[in-house]
Amino acid sequence: MNLAAYFGQAVRRHRELLRLSQEELADRAGIDRTYISGVERGVRNPSLLVMQRIATALGSDLDVLFATARELASKKED
Repeated sequence: MNLAAYFGQAVRRHRELLRLSQEELADRAGIDRTYISGVERGVRNPSLLVMQRIATALGSDLDVLFATARELASKKED
């Protein structure tokens, strides 16, 4: 699995913890819902700016999303 896929899983995890739909997250971030879907599925490779907008929309920091992505990746390797 690549970094984009782990980042997408991290976004999904944080979004679901907040009980937000993809549509709600997309609205908060100013991004199309289908783009959020693509990010979560690991088929979109968002720019740093878009990643920051997603993190802000989740009420989080980008480093927190990256830490979650690293955690998911390390669990996959075990």
